Amino acid sequence: MDSCVDLEARLEREAIVGPRVYGGSDGGLSDQGEIMTTLENRPNTALIVIDVQNGVVAGNHERDAVVANVGTLVEKARSEQVPVVWVQHSDHGHLTRGSDAWQFVPELSRDEAEPLVEKRYADSFEETTLETVLSGLGIGRLFVTGAQTDECIRSTLHGAIVRGYDATLVSDAHTTEDGTEWGAPPPEVVIAHTNLYWSNHRAPGRTAGTVETKDVDFAQP
Repeated sequence: MDSCVDLEARLEREAIVGPRVYGGSDGGLSDQGEIMTTLENRPNTALIVIDVQNGVVAGNHERDAVVANVGTLVEKARSEQVPVVWVQHSDHGHLTRGSDAWQFVPELSRDEAEPLVEKRYADSFEETTLETVLSGLGIGRLFVTGAQTDECIRSTLHGAIVRGYDATLVSDAHTTEDGTEWGAPPPEVVIAHTNLYWSNHRAPGRTAGTVETKDVDFAQP
């Protein structure tokens, strides 16, 4: 079927030319960072920091390196006047609102002027103010970071694309816990697989893709 991609051939191709970003109604290739959002009058870009909280990332794969990369991106965004939107999860278990586990990690500090979106579901758009915040800032292009890779990151990426946003995953700025006890692949495999499939994700009129922290360009175009 033409909707299936041979994994071995794709991996061989990416080893030679690197991941490509797909977009456009014709399914053609577009350059990394090209703005193709289907949302009207939304030319701006935002950095989204999802659930980098004490009780979420404690013990996660390469936790310190990922948090450092998120911090680098936050400072870069601030220096370039790119909005940083913080997403914070709460529940009735260990992420009780106001608890230490619920707080953002101490290495990161949200500026009071930066939007805070509180959520209770994996998709950061579900029953939250995220769409209102982004709309108000004229944002149609997202760089996504945070945790957990296989839950809130994936859900938010797909939630963004289906709502008309361009959504780029920063490949070395997201992490997840070890779920092998419950039958999940090792966390490094979960992360690598997510980077692989999102680098090849397609949607008409929108772009997906991945980029490393060092290569993030908020201004492109």
